[in-house]
Amino acid sequence: MAEFTFELNDDQKQVRDWLHGFAADVIRPAAAEWDEREETPWPVIQEAAKVGVYSLDFYAQQYFDPTGLSIPMVMEELFWGDAGIGLSIVGTGLAAVGVLANGTEEQIGTWIPQMYGDADDVKVAAFCSSEPDAGSDVAAMRTRAVYDEAKDEWVLNGTKTWATNGGIANVHVVVAVVDPAAGSKGHASFIVPPGTPGLSQGQKFKKHGIRASHTAEVVLEDVRVPGHCLLGGKEKLDERLARAREAKANGVGGERVKNAAMATFEASRPAVGAMAVGTARAAYEVALDYARTRSQFGRPIIDNQGIAFQLVDMRTRIDAARLLVWRASWMAATGKPFTAAEGSMSKLYASETAKEVTAQAVQILGGNGFTREYPVERMHRDSAIYTIFEGTSEIQRLVIARTLSGMPIR
Repeated sequence: MAEFTFELNDDQKQVRDWLHGFAADVIRPAAAEWDEREETPWPVIQEAAKVGVYSLDFYAQQYFDPTGLSIPMVMEELFWGDAGIGLSIVGTGLAAVGVLANGTEEQIGTWIPQMYGDADDVKVAAFCSSEPDAGSDVAAMRTRAVYDEAKDEWVLNGTKTWATNGGIANVHVVVAVVDPAAGSKGHASFIVPPGTPGLSQGQKFKKHGIRASHTAEVVLEDVRVPGHCLLGGKEKLDERLARAREAKANGVGGERVKNAAMATFEASRPAVGAMAVGTARAAYEVALDYARTRSQFGRPIIDNQGIAFQLVDMRTRIDAARLLVWRASWMAATGKPFTAAEGSMSKLYASETAKEVTAQAVQILGGNGFTREYPVERMHRDSAIYTIFEGTSEIQRLVIARTLSGMPIR
């Protein structure tokens, strides 16, 4: 078992420096343009694929790092470059994690490569869980999947929302209700292969931040997928539903049967925390450089305690957030249980840190910070998403509170 350490090994440092160079040389120069265009930055993704940043092999190597620190390190550097472009590069990973968390080895080997494509033909994937009336409350999900036994097909109907890469993806991973009576335990995940009739893009959202990342509704109208597109297989699903029904019949309300969406979110929350750390660090560095070079009343403004103490607090919060993310990532990689909801804790603190630090950066730059001539304005807009997606800060607090009190997490 890998020991917990704050020191990256030589291989990790090499990858970090390589990614930092890519973020500085490729992502940052393109950030403002694609934020204004509010379009998927396909040329940047293509460049990422050419150098190996956007590839199944690269993320597999990081994902299986026994220390657990490679994924948060990757996320921090890419999102240091820019949050919108960073999400366009890593957004496919959420769908991939959905398959890894719920799929069979054959499904993993079949579908995840198709999510990325290759350097000559780049693809993206989408994870579709949220709905217009079911965001934090996954138990309110209405998208249905009905099994057609005669054809060994599942028929999906419903509307998903807030889907990164929704509608433009090569592969969609859709969470649907297969047993409404089982509540959130009656959910399952399905692969919708490319070109499947009945799947279409609905509204594309014009967002406050992360505008280079495509976010849209996904509409499913009598979408038929083969039986083998049920992640995990029907036998496993039937066994899980039987346990849930038995628990309900016996009045066992506290049994924790994971549903498909929650399994994906549990695996990805520390990574979202790392994204937030990257954005916070970027804003802090801009503010620090500005405070060192901006003079008022004959001296750099960093000589004023009011500014210096803000920068101290910003740096302290960033380092604390990173340590919480690294701890949760290490625990997940080494199989240590989250007895105090450490994954949610890391995402909560890091996302709140990003909002606070980017706001302080805008304040330190004053009027300049409020203009698009300086990147902290964009970073501040981008940071708002971290307290919302993949579980709002309120939901993270609820998860942590229920874990500490011993209440079931639903």
